[in-house]
Amino acid sequence: MNKTATCELLLFVSGEAGLSLAELSALTELPKAACQQQIDYLREKYHADAESAFTIIETAGKFRMTSKESFAELLKNYAKTPLNQSLSKSAMEVLSIIAYKQPMTRLEIDLLRGVNSSGVITTLRAFDLIEKVGEVEAPGRPSLYATTDFFLDYIGINSLDELPEINEADFAAEQQNLFNDTELFDQHIENLED
Repeated sequence: MNKTATCELLLFVSGEAGLSLAELSALTELPKAACQQQIDYLREKYHADAESAFTIIETAGKFRMTSKESFAELLKNYAKTPLNQSLSKSAMEVLSIIAYKQPMTRLEIDLLRGVNSSGVITTLRAFDLIEKVGEVEAPGRPSLYATTDFFLDYIGINSLDELPEINEADFAAEQQNLFNDTELFDQHIENLED
């Protein structure tokens, strides 16, 4: 059986889950170095073939077949169709807050956003983009939330260090304005009590 075709097939059928080098090695009974060579060969083959829409990427320690960057705009337009929208704007907002400031409690997220986020947090947990990673030693023992490995895959990065940089001064100023707006804070507390 052709080693290259075997690796290509396994990466294809693994879909979004992808395969680690160790998993690929175990399935093909090839050494990890040989699997890495096959992956490198396939990457170069796809890169050189202008007729191919595919490439291989590594995210969260797993290799996946995916589309080339040149198809990003086409796929963005496809994803905007109503049948393919899976996360709302508010879900993306909460996910971004958690990604940059994790771990966080729901109350901290609510205070940043100015609205109750419990429904959005439930949705993000259902999509396995965030998870409970602990509790705060405080009355009520609020849960702490952080992103998952699937989150890394979802946005196509290997680690949180690869997130785009944000201007901390602007972020801090926005937070301060929120806390100085007592009307907004009072409204938020009323919403929590309802």
